[in-house]
Amino acid sequence: MSRLSTNQLSLAYGSRQIVQELNLRVPDGLITALVGANGSGKSTILKSMARILLPVQGGVYLDGKLIHRQPTKEVAKQLAILPQNPSAPEGLTVRELVSFGRYPHQKGFGNLNGEDNRMIEWALQATGMSAFSDRPVDQLSGGQRQRAWIAMALAQGTEVLLLDEPTTFLDMAHQMEVMTLLEKLNRDQQRTIIMVVHDLNHASRYAQHLVALKDGTVLYEGEPTVVMTSRMLREVFNIDADVIPDPRTGAPLCLPYGLAEDHQETATDTLVLGGNFSQEHHGNNRVKAMA
Repeated sequence: MSRLSTNQLSLAYGSRQIVQELNLRVPDGLITALVGANGSGKSTILKSMARILLPVQGGVYLDGKLIHRQPTKEVAKQLAILPQNPSAPEGLTVRELVSFGRYPHQKGFGNLNGEDNRMIEWALQATGMSAFSDRPVDQLSGGQRQRAWIAMALAQGTEVLLLDEPTTFLDMAHQMEVMTLLEKLNRDQQRTIIMVVHDLNHASRYAQHLVALKDGTVLYEGEPTVVMTSRMLREVFNIDADVIPDPRTGAPLCLPYGLAEDHQETATDTLVLGGNFSQEHHGNNRVKAMA
């Protein structure tokens, strides 16, 4: 099942084509990670899914209807987006920020009602931000700020969350803090989460579905154990790496060593050190792991 999908989606900035004829179905109730080198189209696709960028051709579909033809407020009741590096006005408190998430549900310039306040309190609690509700956002740590913005997205009450590099500029502890929160939201509330991720090991550990992009085209798609391979890393990122099972989680773990050499390409790629992961890829066929 997929509430969110694209059909023959083409995207561009002016005359520069970024994505061409993309067909993608986002699995409901899973965390999907979009991975790829800089300029591969990850953030551009996310912007189009959120109605920020109009397609040149084709479209994004929400519940079978073209998303760009649906009223903005109606779309905002169904999906929320957290862009890269969001900023809040100086002095704005966490609770004030989170309350903005209720805008799609308000009529005119009405005050917050009982349901709005209930959702705000729930979002603060779900993200562990209740104790910081009266603190200015600009006085929070990086991880706390990200959690506050995620709380705002949660307050919208949507089933779908779009996150563009949610751990950018965060140290390792704060990265894990944010990723663990997203994992919990997906596990406990079955939220569908689509996120752009640069850290491949975060992608394979926290997402159940990976989409590997190159030049706006999906080369690999499916479960991490199928997508995260040495062959994929050469084709998509041009790096030479081993992929082994994580000793604690079993998720594929990327160990990069350097830039790939052309003569290192092979027709068949098999993972080692575990016996559980294997994949064969011929030519440029797109790999699909989902049944």
